[in-house]
Amino acid sequence: MNSLPAGMETPVAPTQIGIVHLGIGAFHRAHQAVYTQQAMRAGDLRWGILGVTHRSPTVRDQLVAQDGLYSVVTAGASGISSQLVGSVVDVAWTGEETERILAVMAAPTTHIITLTVTEKGYSRRADGSLDLDAVAADLDALAHDQHRAAPASTTIGLLVRGLVARWRAGRTPLTVLSCDNLAGNGAIVRRLVSEAIETAFPDAEGTDLRRWVSDSITFPGSMVDRIVPATTPEWGSVAEDLLGLRDDGAVIGEPFMQWVIEDDFAGPRPDWESSGAIITSDVDAYERAKLRLLNGAHSVIAYAGARRGHDTVAAAMGDREVVAAARAVQEDAKASLSAPAGMDLLAYSDEIIDRFANPVIIDTTRRIAADATQKLPVRWGTVRAELRAAGRSAPGIARAYQEWAAFVIAEVNASRPLVDPRSDELRLIVENASSAEAAREMLVALMR
Repeated sequence: MNSLPAGMETPVAPTQIGIVHLGIGAFHRAHQAVYTQQAMRAGDLRWGILGVTHRSPTVRDQLVAQDGLYSVVTAGASGISSQLVGSVVDVAWTGEETERILAVMAAPTTHIITLTVTEKGYSRRADGSLDLDAVAADLDALAHDQHRAAPASTTIGLLVRGLVARWRAGRTPLTVLSCDNLAGNGAIVRRLVSEAIETAFPDAEGTDLRRWVSDSITFPGSMVDRIVPATTPEWGSVAEDLLGLRDDGAVIGEPFMQWVIEDDFAGPRPDWESSGAIITSDVDAYERAKLRLLNGAHSVIAYAGARRGHDTVAAAMGDREVVAAARAVQEDAKASLSAPAGMDLLAYSDEIIDRFANPVIIDTTRRIAADATQKLPVRWGTVRAELRAAGRSAPGIARAYQEWAAFVIAEVNASRPLVDPRSDELRLIVENASSAEAAREMLVALMR
């Protein structure tokens, strides 16, 4: 560490693993891992993180070669800075290391399991219930008592297998903390875990297991916020210049960070308040404001921007039509919200627009546009439904759905791939419609 640039803090050196994180992508490394490092600077070093990657071994191979260390580049209008993060102690890939991951999940020194796996990582059907077909291999491993040996197929399956391993190893309490952009994310995880256990253990053993989960496992909700674009080769070079070392795990983030966590922990936790997190009994109000004002606007910027030829969010924010569409979504969203304590919704909305226009953060519109059928019901659909129930219209949301439909049509007509779990269905609608107008009507109807 003697080679670090002048003024850069030495990363923390945790003494043990206290957190297992499922989904160690760029967002976690630029968000929760940063909060956790700052919390440990007060001296409590029990909160090292085992990061788990499910998609491929790439992140594992990058970070393990660097002893878990990586840099976070913060880029804003006032300049660019870098910090080295040491809260990630180890990284494991489910394809080869499921047994080791389960052992750490079951260890009494592990007190928290966190998740950032995106909306589609929760193995849910369209009605929100557990997709039993998706998790069948994981549940089958449990049923045949092979839960340690078989590689995990899904995140929810891995989580349930970890809880079962913990139950069998000593039944110490545990907190499962979702950090994904899902309204009521804690309650969603609790319900999915319950459905999986009921399916895998329909007998008396399952009754005992469910009682233990009910009594000893908590599922607090949370709200997270930081724009973390993909690390391009150009940003990789910036990170290397700032650090003075090659860093294959570097991530980029805007200056703004927020983490709101429900105060519902089964055991000890890091002092996240000291690093700026908000611990509260009412996460829902913050969560709704963020999902509707920020994520809702982000989505319409992506669809309207990409369709108008803007490759990045910042570039799209130079287009008055795109900004107007984003503002219109925010107006509907504000009409559906009650402000959390201490939050000015108008000022928050303006701050969001300024953040999206940050010219230093290069985030692509098509990255934000992915997985619309998973995201839009939460970001736009709930606003429309609540305003309708109150006898009010939602013109901004209606316009946003039209922008999304036009984007889908343009992508299909240009033979570009649709990144969406229902891409085949969307493509068929466009290809079989009698006209572009008919396609728009059918696409919008699909999201009602």
